[in-house]
Amino acid sequence: MAYAKAQPGTTRIGWIGTGVMGSSMCGHLIDAGFSATVFNRTRAKAEGLIAKGAAWADSPQAVAENSDVVFTIVGFPADVREVVLGDAGALAGCREGSILVDMTTSEPSLAAEIAERAASKGVAAIDAPVSGGDVGARQARLSIMIGGEKEAVDALDLCWKAMGKTIVHQGGPGAGQHTKMVNQVLIAANMIGVCEALLYGYKAGLDLETVMQSVASGAAGSWSLSNLAPRIIANNFDPGFFVEHFIKDMGIALAESKRMGLSMPGLALAHQLYVAVAAQGHSRAGTHALELALASMSGIDWRERSKTPPTET
Repeated sequence: MAYAKAQPGTTRIGWIGTGVMGSSMCGHLIDAGFSATVFNRTRAKAEGLIAKGAAWADSPQAVAENSDVVFTIVGFPADVREVVLGDAGALAGCREGSILVDMTTSEPSLAAEIAERAASKGVAAIDAPVSGGDVGARQARLSIMIGGEKEAVDALDLCWKAMGKTIVHQGGPGAGQHTKMVNQVLIAANMIGVCEALLYGYKAGLDLETVMQSVASGAAGSWSLSNLAPRIIANNFDPGFFVEHFIKDMGIALAESKRMGLSMPGLALAHQLYVAVAAQGHSRAGTHALELALASMSGIDWRERSKTPPTET
């Protein structure tokens, strides 16, 4: 099916979910010249976008009724199901030829279900989860992993470019979500390494900022080390991505792995460590709050540590 190319000043954008990342992402589309209608469960979180010129709608269905392309980025698969497939969901308000884009990290099977139900109405459904956290969202440097009908994906070229830097169409419905699971598996083990390495450096009496000068640009370098380790050192555990959402993602990946007959011991370990992080009261902190749980296991209060403890002998 042919879909109209999204064009600033012509195409009407709908946005559902204006949280840590969604607000920045929608803001970039507005800055690019797209008109927007927005909805969020807590209206206060959409006020910044409304101040930029976005219109407010009282339901996901109302967003879709006033949009040609509807983007969603919410918390959990149950939230996706509600805002897209619910009685007052976006699909209920879509017209033939419109496009639904879910940018939540969600279940591949749900993405396929949404695509099938949308197709019955002549609507294209795309799953397009992202990586890059709050920094990537603010800087429009996200990696966008896309699953869905190629014609619909290509029609949104200017939208993708307004939000991201690395934009790859991975295949049919669910392929974007499967790719995001690969991404999360990679991050899960890497975050253990980042947090344990900083804990080791601290206990050895090293100045962690000086250590970072040596290791961040070498073979041990990673996005998490460069972007999250400085926050850990500074005791800044504000969320770029919530612990509770990461636990959800790892749970999805473990369930998919089980379905495919894969053994994923590293992922299972990371999942359990993050469950401990949440149990210690940090479910709404950033994923780098893993440092707090690992330090606690060694009897260290990371927030109250001295800058350089005595070197262990």
